[in-house]
Amino acid sequence: MDPKRVSKYLSLVLRHEPERIGLSLDAGGWVELAELVANGPAWLTAEAVLKAVAENDKQRFSVVDGRIRANQGHSVAVDLDLKPEVPPNLLYHGTFPGALAAIEVEGLQKMARHHVHLAAETGTATIVGKRSGTPVVLTVRAGEMHRDGHVFFRSVNGVWLTDHVPPRYLGPDPA
Repeated sequence: MDPKRVSKYLSLVLRHEPERIGLSLDAGGWVELAELVANGPAWLTAEAVLKAVAENDKQRFSVVDGRIRANQGHSVAVDLDLKPEVPPNLLYHGTFPGALAAIEVEGLQKMARHHVHLAAETGTATIVGKRSGTPVVLTVRAGEMHRDGHVFFRSVNGVWLTDHVPPRYLGPDPA
């Protein structure tokens, strides 16, 4: 089974629609791997899941003690037990040209997710932006935001998370 297909399926049922296959995630977003496989389509095997998790370049999932969860990006209610962290001075967000007008007015919104996702380097942000065509990488002055009272978290796979990035924090460091 193609690990990318498995990864997309895992994203769907572990981040957005667990009820689609009768899953109930616990408060932290975890579910038994055996239950996931039993409720999933016939092509979904434990081996295919573990291979997709191991080969996922963004490390979107964690498997611990026979349980699995998505590391971030949920649109369903979960508590990932993230602790606030001090971000680096600059973080990056990948998007596409069609979103820029709204971003200039509203900043970066979490939309249907729990947080805005930010990367520590431009390469990852570029990859994210390519999902919708030509990528645009925005610079976020995260250090300044943090000093102004905005809270940041970092998921286990290194993605930086915050509730909102107001437009005034977008763009290169003015210093």
